[in-house]
Amino acid sequence: MRNSNRLWEKQAIALIEADFNRSADTHLIKLNIPSCPEIDLYLKDESTHPTGSLKHRLARSLFLYGICNGWIKAERPVIEASSGSTAVSEAYFARMLNLPFIAVMPACTSQEKIDKISFYGGRCHLVENAGDISAEARRLAQETDGHFIDQFTYAERATDWRGNNNIAESIFAQMADEPHPIPRWLVMSAGTGGTSATLGRHARYHKTDTKLCVVDPDFSAFYPFFNSGDCGINTGKGSRIEGIGRPTVEPSFMPDVIDRMIQVPDAASIAAIRLLEQELGRKCGGSTGTNLYGSLRLASEMKARNETGSIVTLICDSGERYLNTYYNDIWCQQQQLDISGYKNELTQLWFGK
Repeated sequence: MRNSNRLWEKQAIALIEADFNRSADTHLIKLNIPSCPEIDLYLKDESTHPTGSLKHRLARSLFLYGICNGWIKAERPVIEASSGSTAVSEAYFARMLNLPFIAVMPACTSQEKIDKISFYGGRCHLVENAGDISAEARRLAQETDGHFIDQFTYAERATDWRGNNNIAESIFAQMADEPHPIPRWLVMSAGTGGTSATLGRHARYHKTDTKLCVVDPDFSAFYPFFNSGDCGINTGKGSRIEGIGRPTVEPSFMPDVIDRMIQVPDAASIAAIRLLEQELGRKCGGSTGTNLYGSLRLASEMKARNETGSIVTLICDSGERYLNTYYNDIWCQQQQLDISGYKNELTQLWFGK
C-alpha cells in the first residue's frame, strides 16, 4: 500500500508542477494617485490565476504540503474549512488529482463561489456559524477517512517564504526596474495570515527596509489580538468581507512579522472597490478594497511627512463573484453599510479634494 501511494504521490506532484509551469506570473499594475504624485502605488493582480484569486497559490502549496507529508492519499476525500476562494482553488486541484472534495463554508458565502466549487466537482457543506467551520471539517474528515487540509493552521508553513516563486519574491522581482524598487510598505489583508507571514518573513530574510501593514475588517480578531496579545479573543461574528478576517485568532497568523495594522470598516472597503472600478474599468473583490483603503491611508501619511517611495498591495480576486453583495446597494442597506461618508473620504485621499 505504501509503495502504491508513493507512485500516486509522484504522479500527483508531477500534475501540479506541470499546471504551475503552464501558468504565467500575475501582473503588477501601477496606479497614479493624483493627490500623491511622488508616491507610486502598485496592485499585484492575483485575480488572473486559473481559479481567479490569490488563494490559487495557497491551494497549490497546501496540496503539495499534504501530499509530501503523506496526508493526502489516492481516492481519499480532501476537506477544507473556507469562506469560499480557497475552496474554489482547492476544488480545482482536487479535480486535477481525481480526489473527492468537500468545502465546509458559512451559509452566507456568495452563491457565485458555491457555484464555482460545484463547477470543479466539489461539494459544499454549509454551516450557520462561521466559527464552526473548522470543527465541522475535522468531523467530516474523520467520518469519511479523508484529510482536513486546514488552511488556518498550515498556510504559513506550507509556503516557502525564502523564495521558490512565492508572492513576495515575485513582487520584488517585478519591482526591480521601477523608480522606487524597494517598497516602503507591503499592504495585505489577512484570512489565514499565510500571505502576510510570507511577505513579512521574505522582506526580513532579504534584509530590506520594507515594512508590512496588515489591514483588517470589522468583526475580526486579528486587529485586537495584535494590539493586546490576547490570543483568546473571539468576536462571535464572521467577517462580511469574504476571505479575510476571522472571529478567532488562527495559528497561521504571525503578528511578530507585522509592523503595523489598520482596522478598516467594511463600508470603507466597499467604497474603495467602487472607486477602484472607476480607475481600472473593472470590478474587484471586497478584500481588495480593504487593501486599497489601507494603502491610501499610508500614502497620505507619507505625503504629510514629505516622503517619496512605493507601496505594493494586492487585487485578491475579481468582483464578479460579489455582484449580489458588495456591488448591490440593496444588500449594503440590508447590512446597514453606509458607504457615502467613505466615498467622500476616499475622494479626498485619491484626488486631494
